[in-house]
Amino acid sequence: MASIFDDDINSGSIIPTENMLPDKLLLIPLQSRPIFPGIFTPLMINAPEDVKVVEKAYEEGGFIGIVMLKNDVDNPSAGDMYKVGTAARILKKVNLPDGGINIFVSTVKRFKIRKVLHSSAPIAVAVEYLEEEEADTFEVKALTRALLSEMKEVSENNPLFSEEMRLNMVNIDNPGKIADFIASILNVDKVEQQKILETLNVRSRMEQVLIFIKKEQELLRVQKKIQRELNDRVEKNQREYFLREELKSIQEELGETIGGDATDYQKFKKAIEELKLSGEVLETATNELEKLRMMEPGSSEYMVTRNYLDLICNLPWDTEGSSKMDDFSLAEAQKVLEHDHFGLDDVKKRIVEYLAVRKMKNDSKGSILLLVGPPGVGKTSVGRSIATAMKKPFFRFSVGGMRDEAEIKGHRRTYIGAMPGKIIQGLKITKSASPVFMIDEVDKMGSSHNGDPASALLEVLDPEQNVSFRDDYLDLPFDVSNVFFILTANTLDSIPSPLLDRAEIIQLSGYIDQEKFEIAKKYLIPKNLEKNGLKKGQVKYTKSALMTIAEDYAREAGVRHFEKCLDKIHRKLVTEIVQNADTGNAGSLSLSKGPITIDSPDLAKYLGKPDFDESQIKTAKVPGTAIGLAWTSMGGDTLLLEAVSFAGKGSLVLTGQMGDVMKESSQIAFNWARKYAIQKEIKDAKWFEDNIVHLHIPEGATPKDGPSAGITMATTFVSLLTGKKIKPHLAMTGELSLTGQVLPIGGLREKTVAAKRNKIKTIIIPKANERDLEEIPAYVKEGLKFIPVTDVMQVIEAAF
Repeated sequence: MASIFDDDINSGSIIPTENMLPDKLLLIPLQSRPIFPGIFTPLMINAPEDVKVVEKAYEEGGFIGIVMLKNDVDNPSAGDMYKVGTAARILKKVNLPDGGINIFVSTVKRFKIRKVLHSSAPIAVAVEYLEEEEADTFEVKALTRALLSEMKEVSENNPLFSEEMRLNMVNIDNPGKIADFIASILNVDKVEQQKILETLNVRSRMEQVLIFIKKEQELLRVQKKIQRELNDRVEKNQREYFLREELKSIQEELGETIGGDATDYQKFKKAIEELKLSGEVLETATNELEKLRMMEPGSSEYMVTRNYLDLICNLPWDTEGSSKMDDFSLAEAQKVLEHDHFGLDDVKKRIVEYLAVRKMKNDSKGSILLLVGPPGVGKTSVGRSIATAMKKPFFRFSVGGMRDEAEIKGHRRTYIGAMPGKIIQGLKITKSASPVFMIDEVDKMGSSHNGDPASALLEVLDPEQNVSFRDDYLDLPFDVSNVFFILTANTLDSIPSPLLDRAEIIQLSGYIDQEKFEIAKKYLIPKNLEKNGLKKGQVKYTKSALMTIAEDYAREAGVRHFEKCLDKIHRKLVTEIVQNADTGNAGSLSLSKGPITIDSPDLAKYLGKPDFDESQIKTAKVPGTAIGLAWTSMGGDTLLLEAVSFAGKGSLVLTGQMGDVMKESSQIAFNWARKYAIQKEIKDAKWFEDNIVHLHIPEGATPKDGPSAGITMATTFVSLLTGKKIKPHLAMTGELSLTGQVLPIGGLREKTVAAKRNKIKTIIIPKANERDLEEIPAYVKEGLKFIPVTDVMQVIEAAF
C-alpha cells in the first residue's frame, strides 16, 4: 500500500517541512546558546544519553527539539530547560571514533512545551508550534532596512563576519528570519538570545536586535580606538628605535657624541673613569654600563640599571684618603664639647681621651661608642658635637622599632622599589668614607619574619668584618671601617651581648636641680626665646623661678620637660603681648617697658599647679616603712617600701609588680629578718606561724626588678617587727646575701641624683661601691652623707 508521501510525489506536489513536524519531540539540551529557526548548523553530540536520542529520532523521521538549559547541570531534566525551543530536522549524521556523533541540522520552527511526557533522558514532550505575529507595515519595512544597513557597517569592520554570512543576510526576505539570523551571529548573552527566541511579535523582535547591533557598533568603535592608539605607540617606539640606532652609527663613525656628555651612558662612563675603581667593583660597574647602553630608555630595566649606576658613582670609594685622621685640634674639640654641653665632665673627659688615642694612632678603625642614659640628657647632641669637634659630616638615623634587616642591609635589586640600606644611604648623602654615624635607640630594635636588624648591625660594627661590608642592593664590598659609629640607648638590658662587645660604653647620668638651672640659663632659655620670636634679654628668669621649675614641674632625669615648661611660658607671654598690641591696650605686659621678669610666684599663672609637691616626697613616717634607691632606664628613682602584719597562717605576701629577682631578694630579706627577730627575742617562732607579713612597693602599675633593694627590704621587716621608725631623710641601696653580707650594686650616680632630688640627707651604700663615689661630681655629693657597710647589722645600726 502506498503512503501519502508517494501519492504526493506521484502527483508532482512538494510537501513543506513545516507541515511534516510531529506533535511529540525528543529533546536535545543545549548549554551554550539557543539556535534560531532557519539556520543550517552542525552539532557535536558527546553525551551517551543524547547520542541515543539522536539515533532514535533519526530512525523515526529525523525530527528533534533543541532547547537551552537554564543552568549548567550534569544530568538535566525537563524542569531544567526553558519552555521555548526550536524544532530541527537531522539532515546528516556522522559517527565519531570516540562514541559521539556529529549531526548537521536544519532548524525549522519555534515551539513551546505543552506537556512533559518523559522528564529524564530521553526527554520526550508534547509541543505546540508557535506562529509569528506578522506585521507587514511601513515600520517593519523601515526596521528591516535599518537592520540590514547597520549590520552591513558592523560586518565590514569585523573580520569575524564572512562573505557567506553577508550574502545570506541579504538573500533572506522574511523580516522575522532576518532578525533571527542577525541575533544568531551577534555576540549577545545567551539569556538575551533566549528572550529574542521567545518574542513572537516581529516588530518587537527587530527592535531588540537593533539595540544589540548599536551596542556592537559602540564596542567596535572603542576597539578601533584602542587598536589605533596601540598602533601609534608601536610605530613611535619603532621609529625611535631606528633613529637611535642610526644615531649610534653616526656617533661611532664620527667618533663623537651629539650634545657632548649629556647622555646617561657618557655621564656614567666619565664618572666611573674618574673614580679609579678596581677589581670586582670596576668589573661590575663596567658590565652594568654596557647593559645600560644596550637597553631602551623607556624600559623598566633601564631605570633599575640607571639607579644602580647612579649609586655606584655617588659613593665615596676613595677610602685610602679617609683612613687617615683629619688634622683636628684636641683643644678645639674640648672647646666645642664645653660650649655645647654643661656638666657631663666624666663623659667629656672620656670622649677627649678617645679622640686623643685616635689622633695618636692616625687612623679610625674600630671606632664605636655607645652612649647610654635616660631620655633628655643629651646623647644625640653629644654625638653631633663629636662630629663638629672632628670636623666630619654627621648622619643620624634611628633603629627604634625597626623589625626588618633590609633597613640596614638593603633590598635585593630584583624587588620593585628596592633601595640600599641606611649605611650605604648615609655614605651617599655625606659623600665621605669617614663620616660620623649616629644610630639612635639601639635598645629598641625588634625582630620579625623579615629578619633581625640587631644581627645585621653586627657585621657593620665589627672592625674585622666591616672592611668589606656587602649591602644586598649594592652587592659589592665596601669599606665602612673608617666610619665613626656612635650608638645611643636608654638601657643595656635589651641590647644583644655581641653588640655590646663591639662598643665602648659611656654612661650619661641624669641631672640634678643645680645642673638643670645652669643648662636652662646657658642653653635652653636663649634657644627657646628665639623659637618663640623673642630676643635675648627680653625675658629674664630669677634663680628661684628656674629652681622651682626643676623641683616642682620637671623632676625627671633629663631636661626635655624643663624645656617644654619654658616653651609654655614663652608662648603665653607672646600671646598676651600680641593681644595687648592688637587691642591697643597698654597692659601690664609689654616689651616697651623693658625686660619681663619671671619669678617663682608667676609660675602658677603660666604653668598651673606644680606637678610635684612636698607631699609626693617619699618618707618613712611609720614603722614598717623604708626608702630604697632604684635605677631605671629613665634615670634614678626612690622606692618607698611598706610592710604590715595581720593574723593568719604564716606566709609572706608580695605586691607591687615585682620581678622574679626582686621576689627572691624579698624572700632572703624576710628569712634573715625572721632569724634576727627570733635571736633577739623580738618575736618568737609561733608569731611567724600565726601572722601574715605583707610587703608592698607603691606605684603598682610600674614593673620593678633587681636585687639592689635587699637591705631596704630587710630594714623594712625589722622596722615592722620592732615597731621602730627609721631615721628621717635616710635611704639605702645594696644587695643582701642569705648570710647577711651587703653586696655591690650598679647605677650609684643615678641613685645619688634621685636621692638628692627627693631631699635625702643620708645614703647607706655597700662598702664595695665606695670607689664609685669618686666618679660622682662634688656638687652632686654636696650635702649628702654616705655610710658604707659590709654587713646588714651595720645597716640596722645606722638606720635606727
